[in-house]
Amino acid sequence: MKKAFTLPTCKTCQRIFDDLQPAEHGCEVVDIKAEGISAQDLDAMKAHAGSYEALFSRRAMKFRSMGLADKALTEQDYRKFILEEYTFLKRPVFLTDDGVTAGSAKVEVARARDLIS
Repeated sequence: MKKAFTLPTCKTCQRIFDDLQPAEHGCEVVDIKAEGISAQDLDAMKAHAGSYEALFSRRAMKFRSMGLADKALTEQDYRKFILEEYTFLKRPVFLTDDGVTAGSAKVEVARARDLIS
């Protein structure tokens, strides 16, 4: 299994996808806004990442507007919010049988390159 989760309107995701060309490496590309994130995929991501918190984006505009910055969130809260609102998933995410990468940090992009090659 190779999947790449992205938001096609995100300039950072576009730049990374232009560089890595995940579709050419056999990745199924998932538009998280149009298709959403399945609980099965999210649970598979968590199995590799170790926690839902590692997949959660605190940069999402709704994070502050919903007052989540002032709350102590549990793992189940992170899971619920990611499934309910696609913007809470760090992106892009590359998921394979061997691992997961989430976010646009250079180290994550380098790991993604290794995972999908």
